[in-house]
Amino acid sequence: MTDICYPNKHNLLSVQQALLEIRKAIEVITDLEVIALPQALGRILADSVVSPIDIPPQRTAAMDGYAFAASDISAGHPPKMQLIGTAWAGQPFLAPQMPGQCVRIFTGAVVPSFADSVITQEQIEVDGNTVSLPLDWQPYKNIRAAGSDVKQHEELVSAPKKLTARDLSLLAAAGVDKISVKRKLRIGFFSTGDELVPLGEPLATGQIYDSNRYLLAGLLSDPNHMVSDLGIVVDDQFKLEQTFRHAAQQHDVIISTGGASVGDADFVKQTLEKCGQVSFWKLAIKPGKPLAFGKIGECWFFGLPGNPVAVLVTYEKFVKPGLERLAGAPATQALRLRVRCDSPLKKSHGRQEYQRGILCQSADGELVVRLAGQQDSHQLKVASQSNCFIVMDAASSGIDAGEMVTVEPFSAVL
Repeated sequence: MTDICYPNKHNLLSVQQALLEIRKAIEVITDLEVIALPQALGRILADSVVSPIDIPPQRTAAMDGYAFAASDISAGHPPKMQLIGTAWAGQPFLAPQMPGQCVRIFTGAVVPSFADSVITQEQIEVDGNTVSLPLDWQPYKNIRAAGSDVKQHEELVSAPKKLTARDLSLLAAAGVDKISVKRKLRIGFFSTGDELVPLGEPLATGQIYDSNRYLLAGLLSDPNHMVSDLGIVVDDQFKLEQTFRHAAQQHDVIISTGGASVGDADFVKQTLEKCGQVSFWKLAIKPGKPLAFGKIGECWFFGLPGNPVAVLVTYEKFVKPGLERLAGAPATQALRLRVRCDSPLKKSHGRQEYQRGILCQSADGELVVRLAGQQDSHQLKVASQSNCFIVMDAASSGIDAGEMVTVEPFSAVL
């Protein structure tokens, strides 16, 4: 694919090629740390965990009811039993039992050794200490076997995995209080540009507030990241080189925004070439074509465009998968849906586009998407109002309203 915007005709990498290059280049970190279970939500499990016990550890009642031995009930007679005690969750009934006796039992309580059946409380009648069963009672019901959820030495959670609340609950049920996880990534990010002003300062003519650092801070919010905001670097190649070299010594990954294009004050690519190496630069994507990926020493580098919507797209499509790879997390894939589009979509042939859309569900359950607004890559309000990308292949030249399109909801991954 050829770059039609510049006379020297650089070749552009496709989105898929660039992503493959990133994943091939980056090797998973090997450093681990052992942490307590309450701190493990969202962390990446380094070593698979096996259960030290059966879950549940003993036979337990699945329902509130009465525990008894089915062989004690005579066939063909109105079944009656003598109530001799109660088994509570955490307080088992341990007294000996005679034939024809039963125990009141509650959900989760250990089933007495003599019992092989539990009948629910809704099915019986109680008169003093006499429990009457219905004629159609069924034996061997409502008992959870020891290890019916997990057997001792069975694998609980397989590494690598980003731990969910469900995983923590399972680990806790097995009595696991400490686990081995991948260490956190050290990530530094900064913005470049003489036009950028920090919040709290007045704007002069030609200046804008730096929004990209707030966007990146939010996107990088993850239990597996230790993030450093390195501020704003002016358009000065010497200062940019100093920042690169110093940050590379302290971080696993550096992310910059701005200065990645071909203007006279765009120094990111040439500075990266001087300090380290550039794996690729320009991509067949819109927004976000000028993206530099490379390495400074042992530190990976992503030079993103300056327009904030391009930062959003390139982070989601390239930086996030790169960070997942480095951290040892399983690769995620955005959920893609084919839905009807209520808006006509304009597009030039040649680059894969990620337009910002609003996905909603009609009264009859059909998913429908429409454009969130103008698609210029500086328009943050449209990005704020959108909830999905409308993905248009490089070969597409647009569609008419009513046609089917591919969307990627922001809040769903597989």
